[in-house]
Amino acid sequence: MCLPVLDAKRVPRVGPGRPRTRPDSVLADKAYSSRAIRAELRRRGIVTVIPEPRDQQGHRRRRGSRGGRPITYNPIAYRGRNVVERSFNALKHWRGLATRYDKLAVVYRGGAVLAAILSWLRTPSTKTP
Repeated sequence: MCLPVLDAKRVPRVGPGRPRTRPDSVLADKAYSSRAIRAELRRRGIVTVIPEPRDQQGHRRRRGSRGGRPITYNPIAYRGRNVVERSFNALKHWRGLATRYDKLAVVYRGGAVLAAILSWLRTPSTKTP
């Protein structure tokens, strides 16, 4: 599901103009460290911030020089991923989102948007009068 989500993603511009369809980088979990995803991101010119799982490191090392180069990523940029994970955990307080009872993706997305709006409305304001 990574590539269809990436196709639907739009990055708004700071000034006027239509949104960009290609983000600068993609931060993802080790579960998204497949050759297909990495090749597609490389083809699109998107920087990949995905660490390599230990088992893939072992397989690559076992193959020696035929295993290819080690995967590099920016560990400092990867630290920001926890903000996204905490947001998902906050959304999972909604039982319908956590258990995925909805059959249609449109209904599930609507619930996620509604939960995000309510979460945003509950956050205390940082502005001081």
